[in-house]
Amino acid sequence: MFQYKRIAVKIGSNVLTRKDGTLDITRMSALVDQIAELHKAGMEIVLISSGAVASGRSELKQHRKLDAVSARQLFSAVGQAKLINRYFELFREQGIACGQVLTMKENFATRQHYLNQRHCMEVMIENGVIPIVNENDTISVTELMFTDNDELSGLIASMMNMEALIILSNIDGIYDGDPENPQSRVITEIAGNRQQDLSEYIQTKKSSFGRGGMLTKCNIARKVADEGIMVIIANGKKDNILPDVLRENSDTVCTRFLPAEKPASSIKKWIAHSEGFAKGEIHINACAQETLMSHQAASLLPIGVTRIEGDFEKDDIVRIFDHEGNQIGVGRIGYNSEKARSLIGKQGARPLIHYDYLYLD
Repeated sequence: MFQYKRIAVKIGSNVLTRKDGTLDITRMSALVDQIAELHKAGMEIVLISSGAVASGRSELKQHRKLDAVSARQLFSAVGQAKLINRYFELFREQGIACGQVLTMKENFATRQHYLNQRHCMEVMIENGVIPIVNENDTISVTELMFTDNDELSGLIASMMNMEALIILSNIDGIYDGDPENPQSRVITEIAGNRQQDLSEYIQTKKSSFGRGGMLTKCNIARKVADEGIMVIIANGKKDNILPDVLRENSDTVCTRFLPAEKPASSIKKWIAHSEGFAKGEIHINACAQETLMSHQAASLLPIGVTRIEGDFEKDDIVRIFDHEGNQIGVGRIGYNSEKARSLIGKQGARPLIHYDYLYLD
């Protein structure tokens, strides 16, 4: 009946929020009913939910003006407790247990923290509990924040080896023009190899209550699809949207980012999403670039390196740049920065970055 066994569902702020910025309990209840239907059909689900700030805003009467960071911390501290309690009660009515997982961007920076989070959610799923994930907004501010929960949902889908990621927004998908123009149509399928240029279509404005926009969703969707995971962007305001888009041969209007045929390994998935934690830069010549981009299992050798920037330790994440200064990938370095610099241009040395720990854009 349903196409997938294991999915991640991301519910955006604009789906859970009314026009006045407060939490839409009716919509939240409807989505829980849909998730419960999927769960009872045997599907393993991780829910990534926005809405803590909206939940807190609807609970508190602000007595004095706060700066943006203070308001976000205050509303999320109160709102997250209210939000997870609401989810707990709604799922309990369905006979399903749920559990809270609060995380921060830095929790994905090291492989051990990454694996610890994965193990926590695997244990929950194995015991029939639905993990409900959100960023810890009371602590995550400025540079410590995810771009938005779209970025977080991509990390979770990749980390948990999901078959599909469903991103619920307040529009039907990626349009071939302005969504408010009646002549515009939803692009129903997008290849996951990034060859299709969507820049002329995507609206760059951010959502009313979330931190991201359709451009962020598209970039995250393409990266996740490249890792072998189907990504579906659909309208969370529509009734029964989750079962409808997940049924076999579904004709529900949405945008599907088709997965790559060869899924990336678990370690490569982690590396792919670790760009924000990079400690240095490796610059290579044209010959090395051609070798790496040849789609063969090629490692990055010192002979092809022209310059190394930054200070890093063995096993840190570094960015890789071509001879024109364009970033072409990331990888886990096999040496510290001092040793790596001493090997620049040398033949016969072991790889700076082995193919197994190399992710190319």
